[in-house]
Amino acid sequence: MKSNPINSQNQRVERISTTTLVIGIDIAKEKHAAQAINFRGIVLTKRPILFSNDLAGYEHLEHSIRKLQKMHGMNDFVVGLESTGHYWFNIANWLVDQGIDVALVNPMTTKRNKENRDNSPSKNDPKDALVIADAVSRGFYTPFAPKDEAFRRIRVMVTNREHWVVKSGRIKNRIHRWLDIRFPEYRQAFDDIFSDRSLATLRRFPAPSDLLQLTPEQMVQIWGEYMVRPGGVRGKNKAMELQSLARHSVGDTTALEEDKWELRHLIEEYVRICRIIDEADEMIEKVLPEIPCSDLIRSVGASVPATAAILAFGGDLRKLSHGNQLLRKAGLNLAERSSGKYKGQIKLTKRGNSLLRKHLYFTVFHLLSFNEAFQAMHAHNTEVKRMTKMQSMMKLIGKLARMLVAMAREGQTFSMDKAQISLAA
Repeated sequence: MKSNPINSQNQRVERISTTTLVIGIDIAKEKHAAQAINFRGIVLTKRPILFSNDLAGYEHLEHSIRKLQKMHGMNDFVVGLESTGHYWFNIANWLVDQGIDVALVNPMTTKRNKENRDNSPSKNDPKDALVIADAVSRGFYTPFAPKDEAFRRIRVMVTNREHWVVKSGRIKNRIHRWLDIRFPEYRQAFDDIFSDRSLATLRRFPAPSDLLQLTPEQMVQIWGEYMVRPGGVRGKNKAMELQSLARHSVGDTTALEEDKWELRHLIEEYVRICRIIDEADEMIEKVLPEIPCSDLIRSVGASVPATAAILAFGGDLRKLSHGNQLLRKAGLNLAERSSGKYKGQIKLTKRGNSLLRKHLYFTVFHLLSFNEAFQAMHAHNTEVKRMTKMQSMMKLIGKLARMLVAMAREGQTFSMDKAQISLAA
């Protein structure tokens, strides 16, 4: 397998022939602007094509493009647009449904080429449309190909799940803050403050003063409303430990009732979000078997959320020729600034999908806890090659990416023997 960005770039340039009309669209929320050029960059529109973000506007755009194509004797055309935000989804899908080739231009490419024509930092919709068209004519684009329905579904679910995971993290931070102020000794009793017993405590008697008004037996009885097995020696000991901590607490007691009101709503929101995340996980598990290669990724030891994220944002791994392409999608490819005798520091570009990057990292982190092949490679990197643990992790992510693409292309599940051979190579 080989990954050659130069050959890919050349193929995209060759797509733009002398008889190709290149359209650039600057996407907005309600009104879009389009400009047309030929393969040499000569502007063919006397004025920008302005059209609305609805069916009538899309049809007006297509009519204008067909008219320009006929006027200048072009055989075909390609439409380029920026892949920013979500406003481009509908226009791109509609154009593809009409059989029109769509090219996506990276917003960073547009930003860094906006001064090419007029040597001015000025910015407006018609100018941006020309910059996008110029980028397409030089091959600085990615062909847009809508994914299959199953891939779209899994992507939507993974994105939605991540929204609630982030929201859950914010709620948890607020609860931690509340305890730091009101009951800083609380964590001495609970290693996990979001366990069932801890949440029951925070619901009913979160402040030290609340705990001191109850007996250990009463606390155990209240825990029984939220837990299956609240009592026993362990439950009574935990109640006594909490009361001991409460007697010597240095927590703030001013405006306590108002702060308890906030904590009550934070916990209710946290529990609600946890149910939503569980529901999302169930939906993902139902759809995942419909995705090609999902069973292959799972055979490595990846979790269900990680497998879903890799497929949602990495796409059909069978269509990739090399694991480096998956790394580029995640922004895990390396970048270095060097000039003459100067050699800059090598860093990750991080120009890719952050969710894919996150789950590739977590998958390797998870594999290091039980996968013997990855453990051996990690030990070799850190002990023999003297890499830092993070450097070794990054290298193992690259190994994992290449392994996943190879498994998908060959249709083979994970083999510990083959992994040990390849990792030792």
